[in-house]
Amino acid sequence: MGTVQAVNISDRKGEKKHEVESITLVEDHGVENDAHGGSERQVSLLAFERIEDMKKELATLKAGDFAENITTTGIAASELAPGMRLAVGGAELEITQIGKTCHHGCAIRKQVGYCIMPKEGVFGRVVRGGEVRPGDRIEILGG
Repeated sequence: MGTVQAVNISDRKGEKKHEVESITLVEDHGVENDAHGGSERQVSLLAFERIEDMKKELATLKAGDFAENITTTGIAASELAPGMRLAVGGAELEITQIGKTCHHGCAIRKQVGYCIMPKEGVFGRVVRGGEVRPGDRIEILGG
């Protein structure tokens, strides 16, 4: 069981996301009003604990800097696998991918020398839409 630490969106791909009060997940689309909506990686999640670890290298890091939509606490990529389902706030996600290839222009990689999204980023498809906000529970449903 985990908790939503922050929710984040961006207007364009390839940039850091900014925190918002809530996000709406749309079935088979992703995050409403987010640049990655409709892509194969509809929703991205990253553990806040890993961001905290990275602060040793770059103290100014915060939620959204890795372009994650949902910053989590209490749940790590190592606990998840493709096909698993998560209840997140009022929505449900199916995990589709753990990690990704970091693009060439990654701002964090340029500043720190490495990025955690290739191994720690979690990506999912919206199975049931709903609202998600900080403080919401994240529950592994199985899969």
